Amino acid sequence: MKKVVVLLCLIFGVLANPVKADTDLAPNAKSAVLIEASTGKIIYEKNSHEKLAPASMTKMMSMLVIIESIENGIIGWNDMVTASENASGMGGSQILLETGEQMSVADLFKGVAVASGNDAVVALAEAIAGTEEEFVNMMNKRAKELGLKDTIFKNPHGLDDANHYSSAYDMMLIAKELVQHEKVMEYTSIYEDYLRKGTSKELWLVNTNKLTRFYPGVDGLKTGYTDTAGYCLTATAKKNGMRLIAVVMGEADGKLRNAEVTAMLDYGFAQYKVNKLLDTNTIISKAEIEKGNIKNVNLVPTKEVTIVTRKSEKIGKITYDLHLDSVKAPIQTGEKVGTLDVLEDGKILQTIDVTVKDSVKKANFIDLYFRYLGDILSGAIQF
Repeated sequence: MKKVVVLLCLIFGVLANPVKADTDLAPNAKSAVLIEASTGKIIYEKNSHEKLAPASMTKMMSMLVIIESIENGIIGWNDMVTASENASGMGGSQILLETGEQMSVADLFKGVAVASGNDAVVALAEAIAGTEEEFVNMMNKRAKELGLKDTIFKNPHGLDDANHYSSAYDMMLIAKELVQHEKVMEYTSIYEDYLRKGTSKELWLVNTNKLTRFYPGVDGLKTGYTDTAGYCLTATAKKNGMRLIAVVMGEADGKLRNAEVTAMLDYGFAQYKVNKLLDTNTIISKAEIEKGNIKNVNLVPTKEVTIVTRKSEKIGKITYDLHLDSVKAPIQTGEKVGTLDVLEDGKILQTIDVTVKDSVKKANFIDLYFRYLGDILSGAIQF
């Protein structure tokens, strides 16, 4: 890999600092964290790595494994799932599945996302992995891939188990990954809906996350409660192009849980803003293509590059370092050809993948002949 210093820079002021430790936005929570989702910048945290029972916030990881299984073709939204005795016998929050009852993956997912159905999530787990235990193995594997260090899952629903725990920080990491799936957000933003509508077993669903109705911009994600865990909530909201994720664990009651998450979101939106530095159409450099039907191609980021600052402050000097692989044809837009380090005052803030702006085909003999002839006529090749 070769390194190319990209001559792009922005001059601002001083980097915004995170909230000081004595600013307690969630004084009654055992642990809490507030971040901006696109950058992962921590705006506020309190005991964020303390290992605690996550209750039904566990279902965020279950939903992540489920949506990725759907996207990978393991199961489909319209597939019918037959509820096992194990699934229908789950306690706690339920959508009242009966043993042998069939329900679509889409309706079961709605039952998980809106009503926190323990029976629904177990039915989906068994349909995807064969057994609940194997699905839990998938959850723990995905947890490792995401870098979760404070988490062990023992079930897909979050009912209390002495060895089932997580942290506000790890719940935030799961949420940060989950919000990238738009289909999930379509379900978690529902405030009320029905299952088995028009039948004698019609069930009215009301979102356990009341902020989806009472806080503008909230479109997820997951509540939780058990005697051991207390009241927990991971909420996300988007306003003015900025998405925040707030997590509280171990609250004394539901009203307090909602109030402290509301305070965290209010603070984040009032104090911070997202600054877009680059988008996916920004040309950051050019690269010569080996054996391509064109000689050079423009390079662009694979995603937007943003940085979060307080509204009252500015960031420092932004520069970029491009680390480029050899670029060989054929290559498609979206394929990684290198990485771009984003630096503030010489310190790396984030590293993103770089791709080609336009796809490039492999050159044929005629392409290479005329390119060679053009190089001779231009003097690029001399004898």
